[in-house]
Amino acid sequence: MNVLTRYIAKDILKAAFFAAILLLTLFDLFTFSDELDDIGRGDYSLADVCYFVTLTSPTVFYELMPASALIGSLFALGAIANHHELIAMRAAGLSVFGIIRAVLVAGCFWVALAVLVGEFVAPFAEEKAQVMRATAQHNAFFRNLKYGIWLREGTRFINIRLLEDNGNLADISIYETDAQRHLLRSVHAKEAVYLGKQQWRLENIQASAVTTAQIQASSATEQVWNSSIAPDLLKIVVVNPDNLSLYDLALYVQFLKENQQKSQLYEMSFWGRVVTPLVIFVMLLVSTPFVIGVKRGVSAASRILIGVVIGMGFNVLDMTISHVGLIYNLNPPLVAFTPSLLVLAGAVYALRKVG
Repeated sequence: MNVLTRYIAKDILKAAFFAAILLLTLFDLFTFSDELDDIGRGDYSLADVCYFVTLTSPTVFYELMPASALIGSLFALGAIANHHELIAMRAAGLSVFGIIRAVLVAGCFWVALAVLVGEFVAPFAEEKAQVMRATAQHNAFFRNLKYGIWLREGTRFINIRLLEDNGNLADISIYETDAQRHLLRSVHAKEAVYLGKQQWRLENIQASAVTTAQIQASSATEQVWNSSIAPDLLKIVVVNPDNLSLYDLALYVQFLKENQQKSQLYEMSFWGRVVTPLVIFVMLLVSTPFVIGVKRGVSAASRILIGVVIGMGFNVLDMTISHVGLIYNLNPPLVAFTPSLLVLAGAVYALRKVG
């Protein structure tokens, strides 16, 4: 890496980090304001609100990284151009490709940070934040679902009303059917304790066996229940798919497919995470022609406005294509990559025009 490449990449990274911090502060203030309305619900206090905002910050930071890369790159390259440094660099033999290479070097570091935050920090912190808030407000972990959560495992349909903080289940109903979906047996347990190795201990059980001739009721103090459903899998279900790691998403997609259930939403989220590094590189490339091809003297505010408009336009395009993909059950990888590839094609065309 030569001196000019290092210099440009360093300026872009500093500007991108500064933009991310400013945007994060703004979004955290909005979250803080929204959470203030829930103070007093259960034991939810001002300290809990601050803790919640802190725990959700890594997720927000991760989501802002593409936009921060774009704004930071526009700001840094624009400052270099306005200070006539870009002219000196071009006179010294730095080509348009050399500028692009410096931008991509900065992108590599920014992508590495995105992977670190998005895969190892944000999912853990987001889950902890949701559990903490639900516990403080004395709500079931499935607080947003009127009838708990429903899962299917083969010919069994499972309804869970409460996932406790320690991973135990409460108020759980299991319905077993035959191949024609005729009810064979229903089981209700007040609590289920995870024993490990795909085994649960059901406690305080009321069961009913159903035949064409009669319904036979029975009860038991406890019973072992073999199931591939684990506490970690259940917590995946109640967290927004966009806030899960690639591993968790892949795990749940596999579970859904094994049980012949729709997995389109989670597959879209999975491929959305896969495409994030490409989005960052695309946002960085988009900034380059706006600096090289635009006259000097353009203010920092104008460049930031350009970045905001491009970022918002990309988000609108991405959400539109994603919703169309969900409605028409389109191929998830194709849907995830299409917006980025379209913008990338536009950026490459613009770079060829100014190069």
